[in-house]
Amino acid sequence: MSSENQLIAVKAIQKKLLGKKLTHREIFILMDEITHHRLSEVLTAYFVASSFKEGYTSEELYLFTKAMVETGNKFHFDGIVADKHSTGGVAGTRTTMIVVPIIAAAGIKIPKISSRAITTPAGTADTMEVLAKVNLTPKEVIKIVDKVGGCIAWNEYLNIAPADDIIIKVEEPLSFESFDKIIISVMAKKVAIGATHLILDLPVGKTMKIRHFYDAENVKKKFTELARKFKMKVVFDVNETLEPAGRGVGPALEAMDVLYVLEQKTERPLKLEAKALRLAGKLLDLCFSDMGIKKSGEDEARRILADGSALKKFREIIKAQHGDDQVSSETFKLKSHILEIRSPESGKIKEINNLNLNALAKILGAPNDKFAGIYLLKKLDEFVGKKEPIMKFYSTDKYLLKEAKVSLRNFPIYEIE
Repeated sequence: MSSENQLIAVKAIQKKLLGKKLTHREIFILMDEITHHRLSEVLTAYFVASSFKEGYTSEELYLFTKAMVETGNKFHFDGIVADKHSTGGVAGTRTTMIVVPIIAAAGIKIPKISSRAITTPAGTADTMEVLAKVNLTPKEVIKIVDKVGGCIAWNEYLNIAPADDIIIKVEEPLSFESFDKIIISVMAKKVAIGATHLILDLPVGKTMKIRHFYDAENVKKKFTELARKFKMKVVFDVNETLEPAGRGVGPALEAMDVLYVLEQKTERPLKLEAKALRLAGKLLDLCFSDMGIKKSGEDEARRILADGSALKKFREIIKAQHGDDQVSSETFKLKSHILEIRSPESGKIKEINNLNLNALAKILGAPNDKFAGIYLLKKLDEFVGKKEPIMKFYSTDKYLLKEAKVSLRNFPIYEIE
């Protein structure tokens, strides 16, 4: 039976390479073969290439998502289940770890399943792991969400849409991902976790996955159609992104930004706070409309953050995930060597090169070195004086600090005018 299915899967890839539509049976068998590692990486790569070239019809998008869900674990929670996702592409914008405790503190379940870094120096799972355990089992996720209302877990051990993780590993060396593939990947994981209400953050910019607003509109349209078929309510936040919303880039530095915001410290990155409140507000509006609650979502999100409820909930989540619930920005220790970088000239920050920022943070050791990364002392449109500190490099390896400083010549982060 297995060899017969393998033959069907290969023929399905051939069909897709020729631009033909696939049947429900062909799609299910193809996903099942990938999930159980019965298809070679070469054949999986051909499948990825075929989807990139031709894309999918609306029906194929639905069937591929459905098949991806059906070949893995599925979760069910009672009532409204909220979720949030960003198509991403920019480092240092760790909104998830602020949005999740706000939503959970509002009394709405939010089982957030996150990935590790793929193209950036830190994923949400990498950042949360600095503070708590993220490699949770399905039983632990259910127990934690039932107890405290939310979690921030890594998808590795949950067997949610497992074919997707295999496909990502094939795509990664090529930095090669079609919009349709992103849509299937996101929606499969949301359906599998049992989400009923979803906020999708679609950052647009020349270093984002989505580079043009017309592409964002196309992605939005396809997500809306797919969400309707799965009876999921979805709202979008399409935004131009030119720089990180926070100042820290790298797991521990991004965790510090999150703590600053949740603790409402004066030095908190206000753009990160504003973006998190906007996303949480839109998600609350979506949930409140079905709960008969006549409140402004963003006003409620702001109240929950300002009165300390979000911080209290975040600490409950950390404790449930076997972390230190007494952690704070003051007690949190950055176990790294630090190198201060000064500006070679004076002027206004005209541009921040996010690709170079990612590259240098990786040279410093992120995300494997949790305490490596870059802290931006200056952001867009701010003024900097000659020889004034402009950023700080962090690494547990002194040699990598020197290497990053040398590499900065070829990977400039700031453009000053």
